[in-house]
Amino acid sequence: MLVRNARLADGRVRDVRVEDTQVTAVGTGLDAVGEVIDARERLLLPGAIDVHVHFREPGAPHKETWRSGSRSAAAGGVTAVIDQPNTDPATTTGAAFDQKELCAGDSLVDYGINGGVTESWDPETLFDRQLVALGEVFLADSTGEMGIDGDLFEDAVHRAVEAGVPVTVHAEDATRFDTDARDAAGDGVGKDADADAWSAYRTPEAEIAAVERAVEVGADAGAHLHVAHTSTPEAVDIVADAPDRVTCEVTPHHCLLSRADLDELGTFGRMNPPLRSETRRAALYERVVDGRVDLVATDHAPHTRAEKEAPLLAAPSGVPGVETMVPLLLAETRDGPLTVERVRDLTAAAPAATFGLDRKGRIEAGMDADLALYDVAQTRPIDGARLHSKCGWTPFEGFEGVFPEWTTVRGDRAYDAIMDTFGTAAGENIG
Repeated sequence: MLVRNARLADGRVRDVRVEDTQVTAVGTGLDAVGEVIDARERLLLPGAIDVHVHFREPGAPHKETWRSGSRSAAAGGVTAVIDQPNTDPATTTGAAFDQKELCAGDSLVDYGINGGVTESWDPETLFDRQLVALGEVFLADSTGEMGIDGDLFEDAVHRAVEAGVPVTVHAEDATRFDTDARDAAGDGVGKDADADAWSAYRTPEAEIAAVERAVEVGADAGAHLHVAHTSTPEAVDIVADAPDRVTCEVTPHHCLLSRADLDELGTFGRMNPPLRSETRRAALYERVVDGRVDLVATDHAPHTRAEKEAPLLAAPSGVPGVETMVPLLLAETRDGPLTVERVRDLTAAAPAATFGLDRKGRIEAGMDADLALYDVAQTRPIDGARLHSKCGWTPFEGFEGVFPEWTTVRGDRAYDAIMDTFGTAAGENIG
C-alpha cells in the first residue's frame, strides 16, 4: 500500500509506503506497492495507543466485549489498547491472565494486559505472563473493589521492580475522603441525582496525598511508576517534579468536563477520580498543552444506561471514551491551544515510549503500519447512538469531534468510515 500526499503531524506532506505489516519508507515520489491511496494532504497520524481501558471481559460482557470495545477503538483511530485488571476474575494470577487473553483473541486492535494486586494475588505466576505493567494498582476501592493497603503496595512495587515491569497506580487516599459529603447525597436517580456530592466526597486532597506517597514508594524502590487518570494540577506537578521514571496520564473527561457539567450529566458523570472544579480543570488542561502531562488515556469504563440510571451511591463509576479521545483532541486543535504534533505525542509517541512499545507510536520506516487518516476540516457532533461501544452513550454528547476516515492495524484495514465497516485486522498481544 502507498499513501500519497499525506500531511504528517509536523506539517510535512509525504508519501508513506506500507509492505506487509510495516512502514517501509516515508518520503516524496515513492514508487507504488499495491493499493495507492491519495490522501490529498489530509492528516495521517500514527495509530493511537490507549493505555487505560476496561473492556469488561471476562465477567461483564453485557457492558463491553473485546470485540465491541476494539471496534470502538478502531473507529476512533486507536490501534492498540492496554486492559486493566479489575475484571471478574481479577487479573491477579497467571490463570486469570490466560483466561483474559483468550477473550482478547476477539480484539480487532493490538492489545496488552496488565496484572493486578489484591491480598490473594499470585505474583509468581502473574509475572510469568506477558504483562505490560502491574496495575492499575488501586490505593482506594473503585469498580471491582481491589483497593489495597500501603504495606501491600510497597511489596508489590518491589516485586515489579524485580520483574522489570512498570507499575501503574490509581492514586486516592481513602482516609481523606469526605464521608459527610457522600452521606448528604439525595435520592435523585440518573441525571436527576446530585452527582456533585461524589466530587465533594472523593476530594482533590485524597489524590494529591496518594500521588505524593506513591512517588515516594516508587523512588525508594527504583520503580518506573505511572500515575493513572491524574485529575488535579497539583498531582501533575508532583509527577513533573519527580525523577525521570515517574509519568502520568490525564483523561479527556478530566480535561474537558468539570463539576459545572454534573447538573446535566448526573450519575453519567460519576467516575473515580471524580470531576473537579472548573478552575482545576482549566489548570489541568494547561498542563496537557504545555508538556507537564506525559500522555492522554481514556480510562474507558463502560456501564449500561440501566446501571447508570440509579441513585448516586448505587450507580457504578466510569464512563466510555476510547472512540472519542483522538476526535475530541483533534477538534481542540482547530481553535484551541493544542497542536496536532502535541496530540500525536500525547496519544501515540508518548504511550509507546512510556510502556516500551518499540514498534508503535511513530510513522517511520521499520515501525508497525498502525495508521489513521483524518480530515481536520470536517467535524461532526458526537452522538452516543453512532458510537460502537456496547454501552451506547457518551459523556461528550454534542461535543465536536474529528473522526478518522480509515484506520489500519499493522497494515490491515481495521475500520472504514465511509461504509462504517470493520476489516480483517486481528489484534496481537504486545506485552
